[in-house]
Amino acid sequence: MGPKETENDPRIDLFRNRLENLIDQRHELIGLSELIDWEVFDRQWGLLYEDRKGAPALRTRLVAGLHYLKHIYKLSDEQVVARWVENPYWQVFCGETYFQHEVPCHPTSLTRWRQRIGEEGCEWLLTQTIEAAKGSGALKKHDIKKVTVDTTVQEKAVTFPTDSKLLEAVRRHLVKACKDHELSLRQNYNRVAKRLGRQISGYGHAGQYRRMHKTITLLRRRVGRVVRDIERQLAHREPEVHGAFADLLTKAHRLLNQKQHDSNKLYSVHAPEVECIAKGKAHKRYEFGVKASFATTNKNGFVVGARSYPNNPYDGHTLEDQLQQVETLTAIKPIRCYVDRGYRGHGIEHTEVYIAGQRRGVTKSIYKELKRRNAIEPEIGHMKNDGHLGRNYLKGPDGDAMNVLLVASGHNLRKVLAWLRARSFCAWILRLFKDVMDVMFASDRYVNRVQTV
Repeated sequence: MGPKETENDPRIDLFRNRLENLIDQRHELIGLSELIDWEVFDRQWGLLYEDRKGAPALRTRLVAGLHYLKHIYKLSDEQVVARWVENPYWQVFCGETYFQHEVPCHPTSLTRWRQRIGEEGCEWLLTQTIEAAKGSGALKKHDIKKVTVDTTVQEKAVTFPTDSKLLEAVRRHLVKACKDHELSLRQNYNRVAKRLGRQISGYGHAGQYRRMHKTITLLRRRVGRVVRDIERQLAHREPEVHGAFADLLTKAHRLLNQKQHDSNKLYSVHAPEVECIAKGKAHKRYEFGVKASFATTNKNGFVVGARSYPNNPYDGHTLEDQLQQVETLTAIKPIRCYVDRGYRGHGIEHTEVYIAGQRRGVTKSIYKELKRRNAIEPEIGHMKNDGHLGRNYLKGPDGDAMNVLLVASGHNLRKVLAWLRARSFCAWILRLFKDVMDVMFASDRYVNRVQTV
């Protein structure tokens, strides 16, 4: 069924105190909640529920608010649901009228919502953060016409891939699948693989690489025996069992046959979409994840476009798609774009693209904006340290695409909250100055009156 409406029972209004009477209405989260058009999610996400069967879905404002809070404060699904009960400001932000003493939903409900709305639904979350920034005054419409684009690596939540760990992982998954489907292996090598893993680690630590590679080869042979034993037994089993082992056996063969310098290597058993990307960093030569592109406003660093790009494409080939997304999300076409030297040969003609270090056709104002291109680097750093861009826990390529958009949404809301706090502080300073001046004028009038008498 569709999302349920907000519950307002008039019979208990006399016995419960409303949340608006318990909190400070000047809090930045209250101001942020008034800037977001929550009805957009009802209109866009409500179309996904056409069936009248089953229990009512969670309210769209509750789900959107929980995702916003999760990425503002860098929390997991379990943490944001648990802390929601303790914080009345979070409850008001999510549309509650009275204080709730129970968790709003099970954490897995957020996972199902993400799977339902997909990448397009997460783009609506990012769009509303841009509209909230414009409504607060922190972002102007003409700022969106000048953007900075750069790429980074969104690392996946995987361990550092080594041959021994990958071989042991696929062997362990195969043995578990055999136990689940009642296949009897000649030997599962549980004890042997554990001993070989310790030897490989010790040889590598001692710098005895010839012995280490020899032991890895021995472990690879043991895994190959398990794979062949399973394939022999599957020849006499029903098709349903074949389907249960198809993906695992494909990964096992890919892992057993890959060489050191193969271009399509397997770096994780539970996340086969992970890629090895070299960004030229001296402190971290390789990063394991997916390439992500961000478009920020050149003046104030608000994210107006975010997208993941599997298969590690060339940066210049992603620029046109990124600029098209900016126009789709903001309804404003960028007229200038500033990029680094990795975008040479982009082929963009409908937008003025300026590359770092360029001198031809650069005026004084464009030179100042080109110098601000470097400002996108700390913005990406904040998304990695303060958000979930540094380690993505969502599953699959769809999870990569959604996480990039949600991280960008949380980054924009953090900037809006900082703007609201600064504006509130300035208003407090003005009120304090006014009070001081009133006291001074009152004292001057009193002194003049005494002197007159």
